[in-house]
Amino acid sequence: MSGEPVVVLRDVHKSFGPVSVLKGVSFAVQPGSVTAIIGRSGSGKSTALRCIDRLERIDAGEILVCGHVVSDPHLALRTLRLDVGMVFQSYNLFPHLTVLQNITLAPRMVKHMGRAEAETMAERVLGRVGLADKLHAWPEQLSGGQQQRAAIARSLAMQPKVMLFDEVTSALDPELTGEVLRVIEDLARQGMTMVMVTHEMGFARRIADQIVFMHEGRVWEIGPPDILAAPATPELRQFVGSAL
Repeated sequence: MSGEPVVVLRDVHKSFGPVSVLKGVSFAVQPGSVTAIIGRSGSGKSTALRCIDRLERIDAGEILVCGHVVSDPHLALRTLRLDVGMVFQSYNLFPHLTVLQNITLAPRMVKHMGRAEAETMAERVLGRVGLADKLHAWPEQLSGGQQQRAAIARSLAMQPKVMLFDEVTSALDPELTGEVLRVIEDLARQGMTMVMVTHEMGFARRIADQIVFMHEGRVWEIGPPDILAAPATPELRQFVGSAL
């Protein structure tokens, strides 16, 4: 995990009306690494993640992702999203399409992949998330954990260089949470670059190469997972104490 970072945020600011949400956020993500963004509700962590994928425009600063200047107002979003996959808390599967159709839709429309190639690829990515037998199922026939794994497979189908996860287990019960976290852990072992907002502290400690603790719109502490065991600030110490 060396070389040029694939994600860089430099002094990023973002406000919604009079409310300042990001107040000079800076961090970098190395290729093949996992960065976990943690913090209390309202600390700005999900907003920071959404800015990486340009779902939100920043007010000041700079964001670079896979060579794209995300903060450039003239950026072609389609080229950015060929390199960046995002999985949300709500699975966002199309209910009127089967799992196979959900996964092949973007590769066929955006990458102009042929039907046979797209379906072969769909089978492969579903196998990676343990859903090879759900190819022709409808979303409503899947459990919450299975729907979230299908959403991960849909992102993988675009062969992104970076995967973003926004609280992907917060709507799931503990058993289904375990299903999804195992898939993410497998992706980490395979070298996928990932940035995740999570409240799963034990998981973050186990899987992350870098922890970014956000507090009141700022990066309050940043470092290896060891910072969770030995916080340098009372804010992180209190957060870890309440989260575990």
